[in-house]
Amino acid sequence: MKIMKNKYLTIGLLLLSFAGSQFPFGKVGTTSFQFLKVFPGARANALAGAFTTLANNSEAVFWNPAGLAQVNRFDISAGYVGWFMDVKHYSFSAAYNLGDIGVFGVHGMVADVGNIEVTTVDKLGFVNGIYNPGLTGEVIRPGSMVLGASFARYLTDKFAFGVTVKYVRENLVYEKASAIVFDGGLTFNSGFKSIVIGASVRHFGQEVKFIDKSYPLPQTFNIGVSSYLISATDPLLMSLDDQSLLFSYDMIQPRDYDQMHNVGLEYGYQGMLYLRGGYSFNSDQEKLSAGLGLKYQNYRIDYSFNDYGEYLNSVHRVTVGFEIN
Repeated sequence: MKIMKNKYLTIGLLLLSFAGSQFPFGKVGTTSFQFLKVFPGARANALAGAFTTLANNSEAVFWNPAGLAQVNRFDISAGYVGWFMDVKHYSFSAAYNLGDIGVFGVHGMVADVGNIEVTTVDKLGFVNGIYNPGLTGEVIRPGSMVLGASFARYLTDKFAFGVTVKYVRENLVYEKASAIVFDGGLTFNSGFKSIVIGASVRHFGQEVKFIDKSYPLPQTFNIGVSSYLISATDPLLMSLDDQSLLFSYDMIQPRDYDQMHNVGLEYGYQGMLYLRGGYSFNSDQEKLSAGLGLKYQNYRIDYSFNDYGEYLNSVHRVTVGFEIN
C-alpha cells in the first residue's frame, strides 16, 4: 500500500509539473482572459491566496479541485467581489459526494462591467449651446463568464486528485472569444503533524484568438504546504482544545509574471470565529490581506480585504456557504 501511495503521488506531481512547465515565465501583459485571475472566495483571499492545500468545500473548484474530495455530502457557496472601476464579479459553486465514485462539482462566475456610454471624437462640440463630450447615445455592456464542472476523489486515504473542465467566454462587444479550459490538482496529507502538501495547475488550454492575433491563457502553477501550529490534534507547536492557528504557504508561478510567494495565517476560536491575514511577496501591487469568518452549525460567512497599494482601490469580497454532512 505504501508503494502504491508513493506511486500515485509521484505520477500526480510529474503530471502537474509537466503542465506547469508548458509555458514561458515573466512575460507581463501577454495573456488573454485576464478576468480569470480575479479569484472569488473571501477566506482564500484573506490568506493572500495561499490556499492550494486548504480548499475543502465547493469553493475548491476555483483553487484546487482536489479539495472537493473532502466534501462529506453536499456543499454550496456564493460569492461577490468588488473589483476595480466598479466592476463586479459574482460566483457560485456546488459539490455533491457520490460515495465511492467520487465528488462532483459545478461552478459559475460572471464579471459585470456595467453599462458604458460610447463616445467618438466626431461628436465632440456644442449642440444647441450645450457641450457634448462625444456621446453618441449608444450604450454597450461588455462582460465575461465561466461555467465549469469538476470531479475529485481519494485514491488512497491520504492522496486526492481533482480535475475541472470549464467553458470560458469574453464579450468585448466588438470582438468575442471563447475557449475550453482545464484545471487539475492534487493534495497529500502527510499524516505527520497535520502537514498537507498540494499542487495545482489552473487555466490550462489553447491560445485564444482576438481578431488576427492569438494570446495564451493566464496559466498558473501552484505548490503549497499548510499545517496547524496550534490545534486540538497534531499541532506543530501547541495543543489547545478551543483555539487553533493555521499556517499556509504557496509558491505561485504565473505565465505572465515573476514567481510569487504567498503566506497566510488563520486564527480560530471554538470553531466559530476566524481571524485571517496574509502577505504576498514579489507582487507589484497586492501585499497585505485580512479578513474574518463566522461559522454556525452548517452555515458560514466570510469577508476579506485586499490592499492594492497607493494607486488602486482596495478589493472587498464576501462569500456565504452552506453544507450538509
